[in-house]
Amino acid sequence: MIIKSGRLVLALALIGLTLCATAYFFWYSTPTGHDPQVNGGQVDDSADWKEPITPIPLELKLDKRKVALGRRLFHDPRLSRDDTISCAHCHNLANGGMDNLPHSTGISGKQTKVNTLTVFNSGFNFRLFWDGRAATLEDQIDFPMNNPCEMGSSWYEVIGKLNKDAEYRRDFKAIYPGGIQSGTVKDAIATFERSLITPNSKFDRFLRGDKQALDKDELAGYELFKSLGCISCHQGMNVGGNMYEKLGIVGNYFADRGNISEVDFGRYNITKNDEHRYDFRVPSLRNVAMTAPYFHDASADSLEKAVATMGKYQLGVDLSGEEITMIVKFLNTLTGIYRGEAGA
Repeated sequence: MIIKSGRLVLALALIGLTLCATAYFFWYSTPTGHDPQVNGGQVDDSADWKEPITPIPLELKLDKRKVALGRRLFHDPRLSRDDTISCAHCHNLANGGMDNLPHSTGISGKQTKVNTLTVFNSGFNFRLFWDGRAATLEDQIDFPMNNPCEMGSSWYEVIGKLNKDAEYRRDFKAIYPGGIQSGTVKDAIATFERSLITPNSKFDRFLRGDKQALDKDELAGYELFKSLGCISCHQGMNVGGNMYEKLGIVGNYFADRGNISEVDFGRYNITKNDEHRYDFRVPSLRNVAMTAPYFHDASADSLEKAVATMGKYQLGVDLSGEEITMIVKFLNTLTGIYRGEAGA
């Protein structure tokens, strides 16, 4: 794809950044990578992937009993203080693994402060949440359960409710000798969440050798995605989710948007390191066509707007309508299959 005049210097710089970033992150995002959440490397490591994006494994080796138990817990509203909000309330598995709302609604109609991320393929992310506060899916569960704007509960309350259910007591005891405890509940839910993979997207089929899986426009969109430098942050198995990046590398996103609040500080709220102000975990682009609105502040209500914003503030490029359309066509090929249905 020919880069328009006036972009050559920027393009050369971005290509250099892309090569360095890709070389570094490729090791950490290949099927034999070091992410502990990729189930101890229990993925296909037989292929020699040539692209900076690697396909999602077709299956993972997980304890089916834990997956089934975790699925019940994931959909059980008794995990919330008032028995109204389950994990699935905000992470709708029939709708891309999130709720398509700018801010999710928790107990008593309270709203979250940031846009909800999809739960699909979350086991492949190196950290959880926009600010990366949780290292594992097990750690992640504590936050929504205790958040007064989400489930507003506590482990004392949840374990008490679950212990009143004879079926839960029986099934926990069959898997976990210690029965129903916070650790066993978290292990079951996290195991189920690790099962929420969406393999076999058009792009994954292309990566696995089906060169007819993408049409010429989709393939051109992918080449543009790489040449512009998008790939420097969005690569690996999850096409993102494996690094932090500042929102507004080239332009001042927050100054232009205005109304800056504490949640906009991103990772700084966790580390209190000024260098981390406005840093966020790069989101995965898997199933991205299904997960509008976009960004932590839900400021982009369409994929086209999101791509234009990223071009302006992350790459310093004013993308044309044609370029945006091409990239969006590529992004649509990242919609995978969950239990026989596309992205759901």
